[in-house]
Amino acid sequence: MSSSISNVSNQVMWNRLISVVEEQAQALVRTAFSTSVREAGDLSAGVYDTQGQMLAQAVTGTPGHVNAMADAVAHFIRRIGRDNILEGDVYITNDPWEGTGHLHDITVVSPSFLDGQLVGFFGCTAHIVDIGGRGFGADANSVYEEGLYIPIMKFADQGEVDQTLLKMVRGNVREPDQLVGDIYALATCNEIGHRRLIDMMREFNLSQLDSIASFILENSKRATIERIAALKKGSATGSMAIDGYSHPVELCVRLDIESDHILCDFEGTSKLDKKGINCPMVYTKAYACYALKCAIAPEIPNNAASLEPFKVIAPEHSIVNAVHPAPVALRHIIGHMVPDAVYSALDKLLPGIVPAEGAGCLCNFQVSLRPRTDEPAPEDAVRSEVLTFNSGGSGARPSYDGLNATAFPSGVMTMPVEATENVGPVLIWRKEFRPDSGGAGQYRGGLGQYMEVGAVEGHEFDFQAMFDRVAHPARGRQGGGNGATTTIAQDDGTAMKGKGKQFVPHGRKVMLAFPGGAGYGRPEKRAVELIKRDLARGYISKETATRDYGLSENDARAVIEAVERGENV
Repeated sequence: MSSSISNVSNQVMWNRLISVVEEQAQALVRTAFSTSVREAGDLSAGVYDTQGQMLAQAVTGTPGHVNAMADAVAHFIRRIGRDNILEGDVYITNDPWEGTGHLHDITVVSPSFLDGQLVGFFGCTAHIVDIGGRGFGADANSVYEEGLYIPIMKFADQGEVDQTLLKMVRGNVREPDQLVGDIYALATCNEIGHRRLIDMMREFNLSQLDSIASFILENSKRATIERIAALKKGSATGSMAIDGYSHPVELCVRLDIESDHILCDFEGTSKLDKKGINCPMVYTKAYACYALKCAIAPEIPNNAASLEPFKVIAPEHSIVNAVHPAPVALRHIIGHMVPDAVYSALDKLLPGIVPAEGAGCLCNFQVSLRPRTDEPAPEDAVRSEVLTFNSGGSGARPSYDGLNATAFPSGVMTMPVEATENVGPVLIWRKEFRPDSGGAGQYRGGLGQYMEVGAVEGHEFDFQAMFDRVAHPARGRQGGGNGATTTIAQDDGTAMKGKGKQFVPHGRKVMLAFPGGAGYGRPEKRAVELIKRDLARGYISKETATRDYGLSENDARAVIEAVERGENV
């Protein structure tokens, strides 16, 4: 009976820890300065034991951040030194290889003490709009060009903030108030997590977390291995081609399902790129593990032990295992494609489980606005950096349509137009679903979206493109059709590249069409009522309904006429 009560108490405390880190994450959302955190949720938060093992993560956040951050705290412990970890300390870094993959992510770690004894750590990460250098984009030739590097160090030493560090940060970035505000928000959210943890420990009369940590880690690892052991053993390979920067990139994967682990090997993948789309191993591992966990053990809470049975290896100096000083600013371009590459192999081992390919990487862009230079600018023209996160469509699933304009695998939310326009003189003239962009299938791919972007009168801007799927659409599964590709051009027809900083003169707009997810299953198997529903909602055109899905001309005409009369279809 006592063992049963102990297990119940441990489960209650486990759930409590998850709620603690979710409050930690929500505090960061509410206090952050950057729209990427406040509006898009591009962050992570977690609690760790004294060895730096992640015990719980917040529901709010991205797998790229949290799964990468799962390895980060051990680096902080090693770099700071256990004898130098003191109450009131706050540590900081944006090291791409010991943090979360590029300089634009600030990771803050804080030790948690109870009655003078170290009991654990809280960690959090946020994407920041600017870190200096060339700016957020793929144009750099090495990490040294990509911005200010902050090694693992103390942001606060026993409560005293390092003012020299703040002066250096302010002197090297374009948006100093925003960045410094984000750093304080990160430190504050860790403090809130610490307070809630101490409240929980006093409530349950705990002096340390060793017992609950063992319960969490042992049960998580056992449950994950049980899921893996139930699978059919085997090996399969998969591959996919994506745009890259100046030439296509090939992602190659071999999966080996063993009795107690799954090995994911990226041997054969393209070598390093000269530009900043390379992906450090920590970020590749984060998204490969996420892909496997989604497919095999999605209901098991994410922590160090539930991730441990998923092994990921890749050759050094490949584009998925970039080493210093490779440029890595847009590591998400490659990292967000990793799950689809993994699923191309997993579909051969576990058919009917994984979705079709989707847009993959986020459809991000950054606008660097300034007063026009072709003629005298108005006095109220300003300089501003505006980053906006957007999504194409996700791939159709074995039993469901893909999600429209929804980011998978990142989970980052699309920013509202109002929030984007509020932070700088940018104008979003159009933002709407892109009909016919989802691949046809028994289950339709998710739709991409259209956007038209310009500037307030008196401004010109540099447009930093961060797109893929321009030449390589999302591929369907089991007979499903491909999704639509990305297109980008100025409104006068001037061609633009999918990646890189490009000048947009005063009065011009950028016209964007983001990619759709691919379909799953043969289109002729799609239910007629779903075809009519999509036509009535404007998700597909009459031509697509008749050509790709075989809907009769009469039925298509009847649906359109009913919509025009305001009737439900």
